[in-house]
Amino acid sequence: MLTSDRRLFLAAAEDPSTLRPDGRELCLEARMANRHGLITGATGTGKTFSLQNLAESFSALGVPVLLTDVKGDLAGLCRPGAPSGGVAARVDELGLRAKGYENRAWPVCFWDVFGEQGHPLRATVSDLGPALLSRLLELNEVQSGLLDIAFRIADERGLLLLDLKDLRSMITWMTENRGEFLSYGNISGASAGAVLRALTRLEGAGAEAFFGEPALALEDLFRTDLSGRGYVNILASDRLMLQPRLYATVLLWLLSELYERLPEAGDTDKPRFVLLFDEAHLLFTNMPAVLLEKVEQVVRLIRSKGVGVYFVTQNPDDIPDSVLSQLGNRIQHALRAFTPRDQKAVRAAAQTFRPNPAMNTERVIAELRTGEALVSFLDAKGAPAVVERALILPPEGGSGPLRAEERREILAASPMQRLYGTSVDRESAYELLAREQEQRREQAEARPARGRKEERSLWEEVARGAAKQATRSMTSAIGRELGRTILRGVLGGIFGGRR
Repeated sequence: MLTSDRRLFLAAAEDPSTLRPDGRELCLEARMANRHGLITGATGTGKTFSLQNLAESFSALGVPVLLTDVKGDLAGLCRPGAPSGGVAARVDELGLRAKGYENRAWPVCFWDVFGEQGHPLRATVSDLGPALLSRLLELNEVQSGLLDIAFRIADERGLLLLDLKDLRSMITWMTENRGEFLSYGNISGASAGAVLRALTRLEGAGAEAFFGEPALALEDLFRTDLSGRGYVNILASDRLMLQPRLYATVLLWLLSELYERLPEAGDTDKPRFVLLFDEAHLLFTNMPAVLLEKVEQVVRLIRSKGVGVYFVTQNPDDIPDSVLSQLGNRIQHALRAFTPRDQKAVRAAAQTFRPNPAMNTERVIAELRTGEALVSFLDAKGAPAVVERALILPPEGGSGPLRAEERREILAASPMQRLYGTSVDRESAYELLAREQEQRREQAEARPARGRKEERSLWEEVARGAAKQATRSMTSAIGRELGRTILRGVLGGIFGGRR
């Protein structure tokens, strides 16, 4: 990869009058890469090449990356590229071989929420938290409030919510015993029924595979190979895209985990980690204002943790203004202006750049060819450079899908398969609540005459055992005594992680 110690070589500037390279290099400053970025453009204009180029550049600098593969064509990064046609012509046109360009394979690790095309990517229900889960289940305000109560009671009583059956049991038990929890607010049977129906729909769509253990440990994304290159973690998203809310929830959870878990890094020569989110508009579609405010806060502050976030979508308008203002590095591929609405979108996209007196940005956006882009990066002082017309360098890794046999061989050889390949279902809320109900029934049958005040509280015994189990598994999150509430972060997940 054409890199130096401080820069990511990304594009060769073009002379707009001749459309020939003029020899200048437009580079992304590595120390500014955690100021986030945006890649936009119509379908088929080269956004995937830009995304892959960035991933390779970061990997070459020893920076691990996680990117979403929504079309299944980024898996080829694990093998050397084989340029042909227009790509081979560009390599020759720019004289890249003489500058060090070579086709090579990159260290990759495949992940898949459904566990089919990669190592299973899992999180526990408690990790996710009520805010993101409410959005995933499409709950209204009242139903979301009931879910908040369920998490509060589970946290205080040391009940582990690991998978969906734990949450289902918790809501059912809480509703049946609502008289004990009047201090938390009204627990409506109708609202509980709506939440349970939403859980059934989620299970029917296969999303339950995401919830459970072993849950992802973030440090397993921060790997480098023996030569010091950062691993490119590829999240298979072609099937995940069919469930937009689940796709958005998984990505927001990853963002939240990084924000809550990583220590402050300050200014560094390069990022600690980079996220590249394709089809980013799905993250913000129908997002409640309260959640959007929290996401904007995470995006704004995660920079200080050494994490860069890059959104890939068709139009800058797909990203809320509060988030768009945080994205300092911009790559704009062509937009087509066939309708008045399209023309308005092109005009809005042009206005997001620092103007270049030498070109009409609005006109050029509609003229760009495949593999060309308008580029504006932050300079060494953090100021946006004027927009430039550029050729995007061809990636060095391969592209396109892998054969099933190739993918299986890579997965079998990965140490992540040993860690995540087999699911674990240990004792949690489902088992504890079932045991508690059975013991209550047996106690009522054996001693029907004994009053409730005269007998030892069965729940106290069960809760003590649950708290002991919770302490072993979540030592940094759950208190060592009954009644201590779990600390939850800005998006509602467990603050500071599980380990």
